[in-house]
Amino acid sequence: MRDRLSVFENRTDGGRRLAATLSSLPMAAEPVICAIPAGGIPPGLEVARALKAPLRMAVVRKVQVPWNPEAGFGAVTWNGQVFLNHPLVNALALSDAEVNAAVAKAKKNVKERIAKFAGGREEPGIENRTAILIDDGLATGYTMLAAIEAARAGSPREIIAAIPTGSLHAVNFIARKADLVVCLNIRTSHTFAVAQAYEEWHDITDLEVQELLIQARDMELF
Repeated sequence: MRDRLSVFENRTDGGRRLAATLSSLPMAAEPVICAIPAGGIPPGLEVARALKAPLRMAVVRKVQVPWNPEAGFGAVTWNGQVFLNHPLVNALALSDAEVNAAVAKAKKNVKERIAKFAGGREEPGIENRTAILIDDGLATGYTMLAAIEAARAGSPREIIAAIPTGSLHAVNFIARKADLVVCLNIRTSHTFAVAQAYEEWHDITDLEVQELLIQARDMELF
């Protein structure tokens, strides 16, 4: 699937195909599926279902560029860690006040998402287990990097980053941090966009996340 577009019907299809690959891999310990909301929830649920593994929320939010909320210069994780892309902060000429305000906003959002999606659990609960971190794709890889670093604090036996699609640059970047990276659709284009790997693409709403988590509870995965 290298360098192909529209290879997955949707995020659920991407998760099913990811699950097929992960099911064949040896793992150091019992897996825990740590899905990054919101886009990582549909594939995460499929992997949890296939592996009969618990599904947990790995809540990570980007620290937004003040004048462009779609862009980020860092990330805040479920355990309160803050990761900043300092070269980008300098390139954007952001003041300390702007950085602090953006970090505070991201921290607030993380707390709200933990309360809404994680059932109040602040930690994925991965000590001595295989943590499988899942998102719908890797563009820059910075969100996954933050998730990996935060997961290390939970003392897992190993960390696997699993994504249906990713840019070659991001996959190589993450490969230096995770114990294993599983990416089905690696693309080398300089104009990479996660959405291009999916025939059907939309922003996942909070309601959709909650509906998927109800499914997970019904299957006793969450």
